[in-house]
Amino acid sequence: MILLALAVQAAAPQTAVEAEHAFRRAAQAEGQWTAFRKFATDDAIVFTPQPEKAQEALPTKNPPIAVQWWPAESYISCDGTTAINTGPWVRPKGSGYFTTVWHKQADGGWKWSLDEGDALSTPRALPDKPRVRTASCASISEPTADPVPPLGDKGGDGTSKDGTLRWHWQVDPAGAREFDAWIWNGKTFVTIVSDKVAASK
Repeated sequence: MILLALAVQAAAPQTAVEAEHAFRRAAQAEGQWTAFRKFATDDAIVFTPQPEKAQEALPTKNPPIAVQWWPAESYISCDGTTAINTGPWVRPKGSGYFTTVWHKQADGGWKWSLDEGDALSTPRALPDKPRVRTASCASISEPTADPVPPLGDKGGDGTSKDGTLRWHWQVDPAGAREFDAWIWNGKTFVTIVSDKVAASK
């Protein structure tokens, strides 16, 4: 039993970058929406364009060709339990970018709690290796209980357990969306992601 548990843990992706790659491979092998549900937490959020629970809102029928995506940047909390990945995606007749919030699970694997992005005429650049940045473990001297006020009618805040990685999202009634994230560098919180998505026409 112990050996089985160790084998399962060894097979689980150990980093958020590895989790993103495993997620993409599962989409190709098992179907796009099947993989999205498999890697999502029970309360994961997607935008359609309004925020909805992924397990309920995602289509049941997989497209014949799954989207392909790759992490270009990965930002990790000091305690290593939370990460935000962002990078390009491509599919037939389309390209764009994604941003995904990941959380380490009890079994050592990872699941995502928020996935968002937008289409672009040209996908974002993909480096040879993902750029990985870990938050400073220095004591946080800025307030941690002061959320960014929502500017629209729907919004939310999130933070890693240790407070070194923060994010905020909001969606206005027309469907325009903003997602911003910050990482602690030992002196202050610096912006790492600032996605702005226009309302659908």
